[in-house]
Amino acid sequence: MRDRIRVREDRVLSKGWSVLRSVTFDYRRRDGDWQTMTREVYDRGHGAVILPYDPVRGTVLLVSQFRYPAYATGHAAPLIEAIAGLLDDTSPEDTIRREAEEEAGCRIGEARKVFEAFMSPGSVTEKLTFFVAPYSAADRVGAGGGLAAEGEDIEVLEPTLEEALAMVADGRIVDAKTIMLLQYVRLNSLAG
Repeated sequence: MRDRIRVREDRVLSKGWSVLRSVTFDYRRRDGDWQTMTREVYDRGHGAVILPYDPVRGTVLLVSQFRYPAYATGHAAPLIEAIAGLLDDTSPEDTIRREAEEEAGCRIGEARKVFEAFMSPGSVTEKLTFFVAPYSAADRVGAGGGLAAEGEDIEVLEPTLEEALAMVADGRIVDAKTIMLLQYVRLNSLAG
């Protein structure tokens, strides 16, 4: 692709929690014609996400938290999600271990990386690394809830896999990364 893209301008529009850029570039189409485009690119770094599952009890660990962007588009309820976090100069596996303990009060044993995916590649640079890991009631070492200093106010949920899939079906779970991991656990018969 490098011979098909020529960046004309890369301008920072905002540098707060993340970086928002406006990029103007020439793109050579498959037919050989060049087209000039401008795109806003939101760079918030990469992240990792994990879905702990209990193969004996058939449960999964999820978290529920307020997400302003979802609220601003009309989703009034907190989002029910898999445990996730930004990499912050750590490996994806170290990130999910830290986040599992902070958010859900759970120590993760052997985590398995299942895939990587861009969640909104039309405008966001973030790529997520997806993990699953077995857990048991004995691995619940704290209350979770997140870090107040990071603005987190997290409720820990422990539905069965079937209950979680029913929440997808009835619209209570609308988070893409969570739906993907729940389907992965179901398709691979990992819980219940």
